[in-house]
Amino acid sequence: MAVIEEESAGAKDFKSKPNSAAAPAPSGYGSDGYETASDTELNDSVPDNGNGTGNRNNVSVIKNGDDEVSREVNEEERQEMTEISKTEANEKALAKADDAKLEGNSLFKAGQYEEALSKYEIAIQVAPDGPSSSEIRSMCHANRAACFSKLGNYEETIKECTKALELNPTYMKALLRRGEAREKLEQYEESIADLTKVLELDPSNDQARRSIIRLKPLADEKREKMKEEMIGKLKEMGNSILGRFGMSVDNFKAVKDPNTGSYSLSFQR
Repeated sequence: MAVIEEESAGAKDFKSKPNSAAAPAPSGYGSDGYETASDTELNDSVPDNGNGTGNRNNVSVIKNGDDEVSREVNEEERQEMTEISKTEANEKALAKADDAKLEGNSLFKAGQYEEALSKYEIAIQVAPDGPSSSEIRSMCHANRAACFSKLGNYEETIKECTKALELNPTYMKALLRRGEAREKLEQYEESIADLTKVLELDPSNDQARRSIIRLKPLADEKREKMKEEMIGKLKEMGNSILGRFGMSVDNFKAVKDPNTGSYSLSFQR
């Protein structure tokens, strides 16, 4: 049985009787007797310019203003969506980089250093540029340095540690590893400089302190050796010139002044 909604008598009366209190519609504007407040206000507030186009022109201006606001809102929405897309892309790239780093760690533990190097390089390449990826990129460079160290390639170890420190200057593990690699290459002065930096960051680091104590005599010995080699080369150069005159550098003796500590040369035959 269908149900039909019936109108009340009051509603019928309302439809049958015109609204006597309603104001007459303005000239040139048709009304059905059921104007909205905005319709009435719009027609009351916009003056006619005499040729019947005043209302339409002003309505057009209002509409154009609304369109401009809409365009500005759409532009803001597009910019917001672009920022969201960039953020999501960065997060995905970081996740891929982290996965590659973890694979590299597993390979390193298994002693597969060449394969681990490749995984760490992939992580560095897929990681996005910028501060958000500085940590993972510096870690991967330090891990590559560890691989090169295991392979006995200390020059590359130093290079990778340097790259890690460019991203994170206070990365103590990279400083220690570079210091160890420099010691292997007998770069004692440079190694001491790295270990000294470690002590500045962590005064309680006994490993760095002991290494500095051990390396200082080696650095002094190497310095003296380099000095002797330099003097020997200078003698050879001097003899090659003085030999043309029947002399040699042995004809010259350096005499130290006890008062000033300076040296003077005296000629002897």
